[in-house]
Amino acid sequence: MARSLSRTLATALALCLVLAAAAQAAPMLPDFRELAKQSGNAVVNISTEKTVQAAENPFNELFRNMPPGTPFDKFFDQFEKFHGRQQRPQKQRSLGSGFIISTDGYIVTNNHVVAEADVIRVNLQGASGKSNSYVANVIGTDEETDLALLKINAGNSLPVLPFGDSDNLEVGEWLLAIGNPFGLDHSVTAGILSAKGRDIRSGPFDNFLQTDASINPGNSGGPLLNMGGQVIGINTAIIASGQGIGFAIPSNMAERVIAQLRAEGKVRRGWIGVTIQDVDEATARALGLGEPRGALVGSVMPGEPADKAGLKPGDIVLKVEGDDVSDSSQLLRRIAALKPGDTTKLTLWRNGQTKTVNLTLGERTAEHLTAQRGDAAPEKSGKEQASAGLGMSVRPVSAEDARNLKLEEARGLLVVSVEGGKPAAEADIRAGDIILLANLKPVNTAADLTKVIEQDGKKRGAVMLQLMRRGQTFFRTVPLE
Repeated sequence: MARSLSRTLATALALCLVLAAAAQAAPMLPDFRELAKQSGNAVVNISTEKTVQAAENPFNELFRNMPPGTPFDKFFDQFEKFHGRQQRPQKQRSLGSGFIISTDGYIVTNNHVVAEADVIRVNLQGASGKSNSYVANVIGTDEETDLALLKINAGNSLPVLPFGDSDNLEVGEWLLAIGNPFGLDHSVTAGILSAKGRDIRSGPFDNFLQTDASINPGNSGGPLLNMGGQVIGINTAIIASGQGIGFAIPSNMAERVIAQLRAEGKVRRGWIGVTIQDVDEATARALGLGEPRGALVGSVMPGEPADKAGLKPGDIVLKVEGDDVSDSSQLLRRIAALKPGDTTKLTLWRNGQTKTVNLTLGERTAEHLTAQRGDAAPEKSGKEQASAGLGMSVRPVSAEDARNLKLEEARGLLVVSVEGGKPAAEADIRAGDIILLANLKPVNTAADLTKVIEQDGKKRGAVMLQLMRRGQTFFRTVPLE
């Protein structure tokens, strides 16, 4: 009996040890209750109202063109009485989210939440759960990053949310989103950081955090929090056809923009005056760079800072102030984060060597981003020649071509046709493009291009062409068969 009881106790003890070990090994899900309680009161509901002109009544044109005395006059008079010849302006309302960043009432949200609004109302949730409404003033907006700063007058003791360091985030971290999806106040959703540095083609400074925390219409402008209660992102965008794919502006980018909006009411960004593109493997090979990195200068705008500092098309910007540049997007963000008038140091790759230049930044404006001119379709002249196995036909740019394409001078090669499936087509070279340089050497005849390909391109396995298309110059690299 004693032996049986001993075995039973031993078995029970072993089972307890196994269960304890399993419990210790099992991952514990985080508890968001305290985080939601502490952070929720600093999140606000934003409702906007704007006046939009209604579409013109489809019968208005008929009214205007009908001669007086028609048998339909009575019908038209009755229609006008009930419907009006011109629809009245209508009020359009929308909802979004935001969060308080100062005890005296500064609030961060998205620009698209408040854009063109006539009236902006901010609803605060009090400690008792009662909602208080305030009219907000716009301090400043930044369309390029989709951020806006508002101000309400609600005393000097409002709850706030601090910014955290989004650069220190790691994929897989737990995150909490608070907002007003579909007008449902202070909804809390949780998820993880799915990815960093996402470019969803929404603007020039795309560098989004991706999360699977549920984000829906109405969440825009609300905070994405880490487990310490810090704002590490501003919820901004979703993929409508996807589930669990939301995007937030990183806090480190947002904090810089908001600081400028608060100080000046607008954002001033650095500008160097170049067009840039990514460096792929073929381009790196063509320029003798060991690996794809940096940002390739496609063109240099006359009179702009880069031109004054001596940058040239074909340069690759490797570093800004000693910090590595991985691609063109990073260079754009890095320069834009600097102040106009400041001097910065760029490290370039040119002719197989590194070179350092100092450059005084200009200021980025809307005019800099406007396309300058269009192009015209090429006409076949019977003089075009195939280009050394690239799969396209070219001919020298004539004086008439230069006039039609609004060029300053007749130079380069006009691409007349491109054969599908060949290297030129694979590199996205199109009929109507003008080839200005091949491996940074001028080419004005088909023989010039063939010479570069034979003497230089085949040795490196690729040829890099500077093209002009619709007034813009850029590079395309063609791997050689």
